[in-house]
Amino acid sequence: MMSITPQEASAQAREICNAAPIVPVLVVDNVAHAKPLAEALVAGGLPALEVTLRTPAALDVIRAMAAVPGGMVGAGTLLTPADVKAAKDAGATFGVSPGATDTLLAACEEEGLPLLPGAASASEAMALLERGYNMLKFFPAEAAGGAKFLGSLASPLPQISFCPTGGVNPQNATDYLSLPNVVCAGGSWVAPSKLVKEGAWDQIEALAKEASLLPR
Repeated sequence: MMSITPQEASAQAREICNAAPIVPVLVVDNVAHAKPLAEALVAGGLPALEVTLRTPAALDVIRAMAAVPGGMVGAGTLLTPADVKAAKDAGATFGVSPGATDTLLAACEEEGLPLLPGAASASEAMALLERGYNMLKFFPAEAAGGAKFLGSLASPLPQISFCPTGGVNPQNATDYLSLPNVVCAGGSWVAPSKLVKEGAWDQIEALAKEASLLPR
């Protein structure tokens, strides 16, 4: 097991975030959907995928998606050291969390799993920066003040970049992506559960293609 420093973790997370303007946030119930869904999103130009650990199938989904060429699969909603270990063992290459605790950060560093830790205030962002993290998730983006609030952090905290997630949609995505402190945004609209259940992979690839062309 290779441990990782906060600085290395943030550098790797930034590289993943740089890959495309949108990181699809995926809730997948059926492991049979995992491979074709990942293939459609990667083919559409969205290689970084966040699978939320909200379903019993999530770890198997990560395992299946991790085998898709060109994809980088992350585990979302990491809360405990057990989550971190399970995600890493399943093949996740990065982790995402709605917030951050010392215990969670230490577990990710120990497991060598780059984490995108969540912050929703200047103090939370500063605490993470103090530890060495400068690539953060801004969550819940819309409820926590939206693009206007996030943009206002750019001047006092220029060394911190964000991936806003939570309420980001095709209508407001460019408001976030145009901010100087935003690298990418997380969104679930590129893989609506209806299309996933129907196996409409061509439609999902088309949505991914549109999202991959969003200016930033």
